[in-house]
Amino acid sequence: VSTRHRTTEKRENNMTERVIKEANDVKLIVFACEAGMGSSLMGANQLKKMVKKAKLDIKVVHAPVQQMPANVDVVVTHKSLAAQAKTKAPNAAVVPFMMFFGDPAVKGVVEKLKNGEAIESEV
Repeated sequence: VSTRHRTTEKRENNMTERVIKEANDVKLIVFACEAGMGSSLMGANQLKKMVKKAKLDIKVVHAPVQQMPANVDVVVTHKSLAAQAKTKAPNAAVVPFMMFFGDPAVKGVVEKLKNGEAIESEV
C-alpha cells in the first residue's frame, strides 16, 4: 500500500497538486541540475554524505533535470529549475534550494527523513 499523498491547493484561481512523500517511501533522491557538472555535482556529493551520515537507506544520484529517472521520489534542485523538474517528475516531491552548499532546504530534507517525517513538494 503506497502512502504517497497528493494535496490540492488553490492559488490565484489555478489548481495545483503538491506531492507528499512519506519518509519510508523515499528510496531515490535526485540532485537535479541544468547540465550535470560543476557546483551541482559538489552539492550532490554533499547531499550523499549527509544521507549516509544520517544512516538512511536512500540512493542519491546527480542528473540533469531532463534526464532524471522516472522512479525518483524526491528532487532537490536550484529554484530556477524547480518548475522544469516538476514537469519532468510530476509524482516526485520537488524541493528547491538557493545555495549549492549549506542550503537549509537541503539539510531540511535529510533531517525530515531522519526523523521519519514526510517530504512535501514546494512546487
